[in-house]
Amino acid sequence: MSPSLALDILLALALLWSAWRTLATPDLTRAVVMFIVFGLLMALAWARLSAPDIALAEAAIGAGLTGALLLDALGAWKRQAGEDKP
Repeated sequence: MSPSLALDILLALALLWSAWRTLATPDLTRAVVMFIVFGLLMALAWARLSAPDIALAEAAIGAGLTGALLLDALGAWKRQAGEDKP
């Protein structure tokens, strides 16, 4: 087995694992962090497929911007939930 094939198999398994952990975790903060990890792994997969433009877009928009927006929304939701308690 060549090192390139081993890296591709490891990347595919890491993508599947991170996608499963993102969907299966009950903790929302951990789910958002795993979503960001999945986006970064996906950007690496696109780079391995010789698509650097898609890889950059995935890293910037998919992992970076969307992840930051999800973390901000989660923080606002937790702050609002804390204010509603008597």
